Formats: sequence, structure tokens, C-alpha cells
Amino acid sequence: MTIEIKKSVKPVKYKSAIIELEEKLDKIRDNKSNELIWILEHEEVYTGGTSYNDNEILDKSINFIKTNRGGKITYHGPGQLVFYFVIDLNKRGKNIKKLINAIEKTIIDTLKDYNIKSFADRKNIGIWFKHKSGRIDKIAAIGIKVKKWIAYHGFALNVSNDIDVYKKIIPCGIRNRGITNLKRIKKQNYSNIKKTLIRNFLSNIKN
Repeated sequence: MTIEIKKSVKPVKYKSAIIELEEKLDKIRDNKSNELIWILEHEEVYTGGTSYNDNEILDKSINFIKTNRGGKITYHGPGQLVFYFVIDLNKRGKNIKKLINAIEKTIIDTLKDYNIKSFADRKNIGIWFKHKSGRIDKIAAIGIKVKKWIAYHGFALNVSNDIDVYKKIIPCGIRNRGITNLKRIKKQNYSNIKKTLIRNFLSNIKN
């Protein structure tokens, strides 16, 4: 099963990326294209998933886009790694829960390679990091959409992005936890993290 792997060097506009993902989905459905993994950064934007509420936007002047992915409101911008995919679940047992588990394991396994311990939370979707103080911060947001058993969108991992931008929203609708990035947790070289994420994701969706 061949999966096309694409990496964008320059930041991509959010709407342009979603249009491309949906076009890819249609081609996969018609057996005219391979599945896709696409890693990129977005130009600065806030997006709201299907379950967000208007009161989660604290600054009404932000650049905000409604989207059809699952989840609530989040931020995308420079320094954040966005891992998109278009994956055919018709060939993978039509199991959405298994895909979510594979995404979570991919991020956790990857961060483990960098000696960072993270965890998933059944009540609050995403990947989390617990500081020595006991404070829990989100390190990665997950949001997917499934159409005719083809899953797309993906996850966003905070590497070196500005954390202050999250003060303008209630990120993912969660008020009692914060947001962090990898550089704040541990200053080290993350230049190969894209490769590690791709390798782990390919391994986890096979199992």
C-alpha cells in the first residue's frame, strides 16, 4: 500500500491545504490516487472544529476559520508542525478508534525518542505533558474528519511556536490546563522530528 509523503518548506494557507486534502480524498475514493501524509506549517490562523463554542474566542479580532474537523478551537502558526494525512479506512478495518490510538502512539513514541514523557487523556483529546510542579500542558492537538471511511486532517505538534497566542482563545475548550511547546520543555535539536513522526505513523497504522 503506497502512501505519498509530502513536505512543504514555506508556510501554507489553511484554506488552501484543506481544499487540497479534500481533492485528494475524492481521488482516493475513486481509486485514482495513493494515500497521503503531508507535513507543513500554517500561516497564523485560529480554527474551530465542529464542537467549538463562540464563547471560547476571547479576542474577537483574531483571524478565525470554521472547519469540518472534529474538536474545538485551536491555533496554527510558525513553529508548529502540522501532520496531515488522507488515509483510507476502507482498507484498514473501518476502525476510527484504532486510527486515533495510532496517532496518539505516534506522538508519544516520537517524544520518547527525545526523552520527553507525554501521555494521552481519554477525557481531553490530545497529547499532554506533566511538569514537575504538577501542572499539565497540551503539547499536541488532534482533530480528524471521516468521509466515506476516508480519514483526513490530522494533528499539530507544538515545537517552537509562540505560546502567548493561546491567550486569545480557550484552546480546545479546556480552561484548567495550559499549552506548551517542545523547546520550552527541553532545549534540544528537533530538526529530525518530521522523519521520526513519519516513521512511527507508518508503523502504527500497519499494526
